[in-house]
Amino acid sequence: MSTTRQDRQIDNIEFNVADIARSKAFYGAAFGWSFVDYGPTYSEFDDGRLKGGFTTGEPVRPGGPLVILYADDLVATQQRLQAAGATISRATFAFPGGQRFHFVDLDGYELAVWSAAPTH
Repeated sequence: MSTTRQDRQIDNIEFNVADIARSKAFYGAAFGWSFVDYGPTYSEFDDGRLKGGFTTGEPVRPGGPLVILYADDLVATQQRLQAAGATISRATFAFPGGQRFHFVDLDGYELAVWSAAPTH
């Protein structure tokens, strides 16, 4: 039995959203994601490494697993998120190896963004 490069890796994340166009505008502005629409109730997003989707086919269910994004510049990313309408739910904090903050998107999903600790 052979395996693929994607075996045991996150392959897709799906968000149930209230408004696909609003979600595309939010994540496009904050992270520069690209999108491909597959009908009126589904749009695929691509961050350049990972794909997922926005759907209106199910009710919005805030919560679930914490999705953590990486950013080289944590401050600039937080500023872009706030400009796009995000609420910072947990201020930046340090942990071994880096720092991160949490934010809530326009549909109530909480996500986090982290950055590696600078090397000396």
